[in-house]
Amino acid sequence: MWVPAQTPPEVSAPAPAPPPALVQDAPGRPAWDLTLALIGATVQLDQPDGQGTRTVGAGFLIDAPRPDGTPRTVLVTAAHVLNQMPGQTMRIGWRTALPDGSWKFDPQPAAIRAPDDQPIWTRHPDRDIAVMEITAPEAFARAAIPLGWLADQNTLAAYQVGPGDELFSLGFPRGLSSNRAGFPILRVGRVASWPLSPVTAFPTFLLDFTVFPGNSGGPIFWTPAARTIPGKAEPQHPFIAGVLAQEVKVGDERLDLGVVVHAVHVREAISLLDAPPWP
Repeated sequence: MWVPAQTPPEVSAPAPAPPPALVQDAPGRPAWDLTLALIGATVQLDQPDGQGTRTVGAGFLIDAPRPDGTPRTVLVTAAHVLNQMPGQTMRIGWRTALPDGSWKFDPQPAAIRAPDDQPIWTRHPDRDIAVMEITAPEAFARAAIPLGWLADQNTLAAYQVGPGDELFSLGFPRGLSSNRAGFPILRVGRVASWPLSPVTAFPTFLLDFTVFPGNSGGPIFWTPAARTIPGKAEPQHPFIAGVLAQEVKVGDERLDLGVVVHAVHVREAISLLDAPPWP
């Protein structure tokens, strides 16, 4: 997952106007605004190699309080993104809103390995999922997605999500962002496999869209803006269906399919953060 190094400078980005017609969720928030919530919680992860290239992936923030209720921000990504970063630190692409309405792209280092080179993230034992508690800037800590927005083992079946349904993807294909302020690129794909449950039997599913290096680790999610079959039940808030893990290839041929790890495995990985250490 090596792409040319690019460091977006500060730019002026006027706030976009809302679209004329918005789908409302039950609490009254527009679907457009809910999509922005996911955009705000998604960040670029990268590690330069010192030779003009860098390893790039995507990650997103979850608000996952500790068992005693104290706040905690958890970074979620694909485990292979961090595995492919050999150094002890990576950069997280924070973004800062400036008083004049512009944005500053402000990547900052974050440790991913201890001095003895042992990973400090937690990997799901069976899936390509990594989670890590981080100290995020205050604005990003507030933007972290509620833990309850992660789909569980019943969510897709309960809302009849199946082949042909649209899901959104956020990431940084080939290390690119949607603008120089460092915001992720939003794309859409259709569920391309069946069945999707039970998750224990089908831990991943396919999404029909082109995957590039830099997409890995990004959230795959549903909001009321996604088109579904009329008459289907709809949840009261968006949900993250999974994490983009890889593309499908046959030999060197790309099939324009992404492999998505179900979000329930993110829940499982986060629960490991609170598990007692092995003796």
